[in-house]
Amino acid sequence: MANSVIKVNTATMKRMEDHYAINKTEKTPQGAVFSAKVNGCTITAYNSGKVLFQGGTAEAEAAKWGTQAQTQNKPTKSTTKKPQTNGYQPPTNISSLSIIGSDEVGTGDFFGPITVVAAYVKKEQIPLLQELGVRDSKNLKDPQIIAIAKNLIKTIPYSLLVLHNEKYNELQQQGMSQGKIKALLHNQAINHLLNKIAPEKPDGLLIDQFVDPLIYFKHLQGKTIEKENIYFSTKAEGVHLAVAAASIIARYSFVKEFERLSEKAGVTIPKGAGAQVDIAAANIIKKRGSQFLSTITKKHFANTEKAMKLAKRQ
Repeated sequence: MANSVIKVNTATMKRMEDHYAINKTEKTPQGAVFSAKVNGCTITAYNSGKVLFQGGTAEAEAAKWGTQAQTQNKPTKSTTKKPQTNGYQPPTNISSLSIIGSDEVGTGDFFGPITVVAAYVKKEQIPLLQELGVRDSKNLKDPQIIAIAKNLIKTIPYSLLVLHNEKYNELQQQGMSQGKIKALLHNQAINHLLNKIAPEKPDGLLIDQFVDPLIYFKHLQGKTIEKENIYFSTKAEGVHLAVAAASIIARYSFVKEFERLSEKAGVTIPKGAGAQVDIAAANIIKKRGSQFLSTITKKHFANTEKAMKLAKRQ
């Protein structure tokens, strides 16, 4: 059975408890804040701030709330003792190198697509990107993202992939995990960009880590993979500006997609997967029907069932 573990702060823990309120189980293990079952996944939140997701949808459910601290299948002593980096830790001077960085947006959002971007930043361009305001996109608001991205897309080579939810749902129903979907998208974006800048070669590739590197490569068996000087790091936006730039372009595309979907649905669509999303989805069901909703959402999220219940009560 697959499982994922994330670490959250007190505020997020409270939001999670509220989110899973109707899915709570009566029994909770010792040291746990709450336990819940949803979409074939058991969620157990502990006083330490760690939250354990177990079941076939563990990766996808965990992705709604934060970065995975650990992902494993049938763990054994040999796998749990293995370092997470597995030799793919970035070199100490990576911030001054010419790097392709990749990042994704939208994996934890009920509405909207998953957008993945690979961006190439040469070392000579680093001061320019700093001047443009490129930094961790989590510290930027949408208007800032849009302004910076419009300059970035004219300044650096990049590759953008948008996986709309109709295709996402199809892949998910075929049994493909969100982790594998992300790995395939990152790899494809990187290969596109390598072809775009050829014959020039970057000093390395840096992926914002969402899974152990060995699992990442396992997901890509049979695919063309660039393994030379490839690195993984959590919070990679702070490791090299290439990942920060990729994240900003990905979010820019994501914001535009949300605007398009809101116009299509006739409802202002909120980001995330919280209570406000359930309300918006219920309104869409009332206006356009559940079939239409399924074309613009990740159907396996708990929000689908909650929205259906809300729509019936309205």
